[in-house]
Amino acid sequence: MYALFKNAKQIGNPFHSEKEVWEAALIEGPVKDVPVADEEGGQVLPAEYHVRRVDEGC
Repeated sequence: MYALFKNAKQIGNPFHSEKEVWEAALIEGPVKDVPVADEEGGQVLPAEYHVRRVDEGC
């Protein structure tokens, strides 16, 4: 399971994949403006947000 975190605090429910976490974050509004790619071609995320693996009991 994966969840979205802002700094060290989990926000939102856990999902089965990282993709599902970001889709929910974009739909529900915690993340409003995510650039598509940087000059290197990789995804750029707002600095305070990250997705990480969580235990199902969290």
